[in-house]
Amino acid sequence: MSMDIRKIREQFPLFSARPDTAYLDNAATTQKPFSVIEAEKAYYEESNANPLRGLYQLSQKATDIYESAREAVRDFIHAGSTEEIVFTRNATESLNLIAYSYGTLLKEGDEIAVSVTEHHSNLIPWQQLAKRSGARLRYIECDDAGSISEEAFRAAVGERTRIAAVTQLSNVLGSENDVALFAKIAHEYGAVFVCDGAQSVPHMPVEVQALDVDFLVFSGHKMYGPMGIGALYGKKALLNKMPPFLFGGEMIEYVSREGATWAELPHKFEAGTVNAAGAAGLKAAIDFYKAVGFEEMMKREQALGRLAYDMLRMIPHLTLIGQEEADAHHGIFSFTLEGVHPHDISEILSSDGVCIRAGHHCAQVLMQRLKVNSTVRASLSFYNTEEEIRKLAESLRTVRRRMGYAE
Repeated sequence: MSMDIRKIREQFPLFSARPDTAYLDNAATTQKPFSVIEAEKAYYEESNANPLRGLYQLSQKATDIYESAREAVRDFIHAGSTEEIVFTRNATESLNLIAYSYGTLLKEGDEIAVSVTEHHSNLIPWQQLAKRSGARLRYIECDDAGSISEEAFRAAVGERTRIAAVTQLSNVLGSENDVALFAKIAHEYGAVFVCDGAQSVPHMPVEVQALDVDFLVFSGHKMYGPMGIGALYGKKALLNKMPPFLFGGEMIEYVSREGATWAELPHKFEAGTVNAAGAAGLKAAIDFYKAVGFEEMMKREQALGRLAYDMLRMIPHLTLIGQEEADAHHGIFSFTLEGVHPHDISEILSSDGVCIRAGHHCAQVLMQRLKVNSTVRASLSFYNTEEEIRKLAESLRTVRRRMGYAE
């Protein structure tokens, strides 16, 4: 690997503060570089004013910072216009916005197709929309490795489908779905396609126009940015048809005693005081990608993923969930260890300084399909090291013995 990982890690304060910690829970949230932290700090120290509201210089500077972040997001995902970029708190809020706002167009007898592999954030909003509207919820099935085929997708969509929702990259298995193909099929039936990009946007180039998805969502905190800032991409024609999600300040054009009219895109979906400092941090995170090089980050993650895959497969009594190819996991590895509950595994690894996730990973429908109650999940970032992966494997090899099993 050509990247100087030591210099990279020096840019992340947590690694200096906790040098003995192997942080392998990057699918949940990533660590933040100094540049992101400093961008938020600088906003509050040098530019703090309410954006979009004041005509004085400080407020205009705050507005410029906020809108430059929107342009950075537009460029990062290759959207056509900043009008198509709505800032939210996270991917979850973005998905709820779509379900509540676009969902007003649905009626009884319509259908919503959602895959069984989804994070709850891309499943429960559609369940609730089906209940409100009288629409029917149909599930797109996966195979035993968690993959969704074209045939499975076509089996769940049809003439009554109005919305199809599928993640681009599974938060449990790391498996990648062909969302360009799925969007094309959805459009054949006049349906809109919603893509959950929470795991994909941080780890692979995503071009929304090339994919031709109608909506795409992601969170800043999974891509080295701050918590509390995320984005919704939506095609302009669709966003224009949708009513506001929240009402109040800044999302209005004119208010009278009798009613109100709404601001232009994207502001009609951004009610109240916005998270300008978070937006500044998100722009800094995007700048961080450009400085390091997205292609180099991906190469390193692939190499680390192959090492992790090979080491995990060699551990006795460990079962990897998902596809039998290292690159198909995209650095996300879910597994079980015979006879040991995932929570016990997590606690033992934590005592060894290894941070992983245990549980159902907010994907209980997928767990039910795969016939497991819960798993352990290790998820990688380019800033992880070979030593951290070895530390994970070495700790896992001791778990059954420490639980009293004779090897």
